[in-house]
Parts: sequence; C-alpha cells; structure tokens
Amino acid sequence: MKSATSDEEARLIQRAKAGDPDAFAEIYDRYQPAIYRYIFYRIGDESTAEDLTSEVFVRLVERIDRFTYRGRPLLAWLYTIARNLVTDHYRQSGSPQLLPLEEGLVADSGDPEEAADRALVQRRLARAIARLTEDQRRVILLRFVEGMDTRSVAQVLGKPVGAVKALQHRALAAMRRILEKEGR
Repeated sequence: MKSATSDEEARLIQRAKAGDPDAFAEIYDRYQPAIYRYIFYRIGDESTAEDLTSEVFVRLVERIDRFTYRGRPLLAWLYTIARNLVTDHYRQSGSPQLLPLEEGLVADSGDPEEAADRALVQRRLARAIARLTEDQRRVILLRFVEGMDTRSVAQVLGKPVGAVKALQHRALAAMRRILEKEGR
C-alpha cells in the first residue's frame, strides 16, 4: 500500500513530466537543501557545491521524462545524480578533500576554548569519516548529517534496511577504531 507521501510525490513527478514549471519549483524547494548539503559535505567548497547542486536540477529537468516512479523517493534519484557529479568532479580535479564537518553541525557557543575543542573533535571525525568506504560514508552522512531514519536511507540508497544497518554498524565500529588509534 502506498502512503499519501508517495502518492503526492508521484503526482508531483507527473506534473513535472507534463512540463509544469510550478512542479519543478516545488521539487527544487523541497530537495535542494538536502542535495546541497550532500554535495558540500563531499566536496568541501561552497561555490563548487552550489554549481554541482544547480547541475543536479538541470539534469532533473533534462531527464525527467526518463524517470519512472516506482515508489522509490525522487530524492534517491537526485542523490544518484549528485553522487555521479561528485565522482566526475573528482575525476577532473583530483583526490577528494576531507569532509568539512566543522561547518554548521554544532552551534557556536561563543566560548573560544569550547569552540577550539569542538573544532578539534570535528576535524578528527572528518578524518575518520574520510577513511570509511563510500557506502559507509553515504550511510553516515544521510543518517547523522541529514538526520534520516534507517528506512529512508535504505530507500535513498536502494538497499535493504538490514544492509543499511550493517553498513552503519561497520562504519561506527571503524570510526571508533580510527578515533581510538588517533587518541593514543
């Protein structure tokens, strides 16, 4: 049984396929922040992240007629486009940078010592995340940066919930080992 949300999304996609500019605007408004964050945390540069985010939505407009809605969220398709653009970006520009986790994850308290401690922890986390496999990194970003539940992550990645849970467990265990080694 389809949920109201999936029915609503199916209607939105049909409107976009029919060329309704309001449908494209709604898709952009709904998904642009998540796509931008996903790209930014993989690229580390605001300007490039903005450019690649725009390109995701250009490709959406160009290719919406090829998209077949099968109950999997449109966001999953957009993440796939974003992932491919990030991969192309790294092919052209060289190796990936560390994830800029210090940007926007924790509110600034105003205390310089606390801010320095927080920045150190975030740099350590960024280094640990950068050492994960691509699938593990995607699960960690979607679960803990985007705040998605396990079921939503599974839908976005096109994987069973159990596989996402296993990836998350292995990623967190790997991060724990990495951080413990660094702490010595």
